[in-house]
Amino acid sequence: MKFGHLPSAVALCSLFIVAPAVAQGVKIGILNDQSGVYADYGGKYSLEAARMAIEDFGGEVLGQKIELITADHQNKPDLAVSIARRWYDVEGVDMITELTTSSVALAVQELSAQQKKIDIVVGAASSRITGDACTPYGFHWAFDTRALGVGTGGALTEAGGDTWFFLTADYAFGYSLEKDTGDIVKAKGGKVLGAVRHPLNSSDFSSFLLQAQASKAKVIGLANAGLDTTNTVKQASEFGIVAGGQKLAGLLLTLAEVNGLGLQAAQGLVLTESFYWDRDDKSREFADRFFKRTQRMPNMIQAGTYSSTLSYLKAVKAAGTKDSDAVVKKLKELPVDDVFAQGGKVLANGRMVKDLYLFEVKKPSESKKPWDYYKQLATVSGDKAYPTAAASGCPLTK
Repeated sequence: MKFGHLPSAVALCSLFIVAPAVAQGVKIGILNDQSGVYADYGGKYSLEAARMAIEDFGGEVLGQKIELITADHQNKPDLAVSIARRWYDVEGVDMITELTTSSVALAVQELSAQQKKIDIVVGAASSRITGDACTPYGFHWAFDTRALGVGTGGALTEAGGDTWFFLTADYAFGYSLEKDTGDIVKAKGGKVLGAVRHPLNSSDFSSFLLQAQASKAKVIGLANAGLDTTNTVKQASEFGIVAGGQKLAGLLLTLAEVNGLGLQAAQGLVLTESFYWDRDDKSREFADRFFKRTQRMPNMIQAGTYSSTLSYLKAVKAAGTKDSDAVVKKLKELPVDDVFAQGGKVLANGRMVKDLYLFEVKKPSESKKPWDYYKQLATVSGDKAYPTAAASGCPLTK
């Protein structure tokens, strides 16, 4: 038996054993609620929007295939972190986006920073994401609680709704939305008369609505979202709250929830979104393509997920690598120009800034076609809706 080539063979084997596995292609994860209270708000429809972005980009970047994977975090931060950790450690995911639910988004953003991986939050709202909880690898795309407060809270207070009572989802998002809107109301000369908190995914809002009704506040601010908002509005109608003279403010209400309510129940609600499918020719063309795939029009979460996915891919291409530090640099340098945002910009704290729009939900008699739900009241400048990076509370900017 001859052993003359054994050292070189052993050395070769050692290379295979020691060399780390290199993930091929670029892999993006859509992590959101697909079965619970936010399933229509983002859900499988955000996944479809991300697919559209990948297709529009050409299906590959830097000569490598773009892969998309997804999971349902069920609004549980521990489950979300477990999924994200497996994606990063085992499955070679490069970026996670959508991330509905603020408690989930904050937890996954912390893990992503530890792993030096990029996350782009779209569906979660807390302004803490690019505030005191900001990270070097975290981004926030479609809106946040401060922008919603400036849009809806500011407009209603200026219009005479100067006393408020909040009905608030009992977790990070609700607290942030209540605080940010309350601050805007008080800055405009209004008063906050009180608040009551309800569990996520409640079915019975009667006791909470009775407290809001008893407050005699001119405006009841709904600091909740998804099915919680839909159920609140339906039950408020049964209690005759709006008929009694109080106004409901849907502080995070999107096209998906208005569609679920129907115009008869939703008419007159004032809300802020950063996208509406019928605003211009570009949004209509995108929405028509989206509708053919999903049988519904996109809201700001779904259109925002399209934009976050597309922007990430553009940044990878511009960086010439998928290395996170290089891609972060490009995400903060490149303008955001797509169907969702025209002339958008990303601040040093990861906040993407673009205009938002104040809408009123149409009466049934005003709607001329399916999904014709909004009339625009005002444009909310992105520079007014969001603080500067230096004023955001993000420690990265100090």
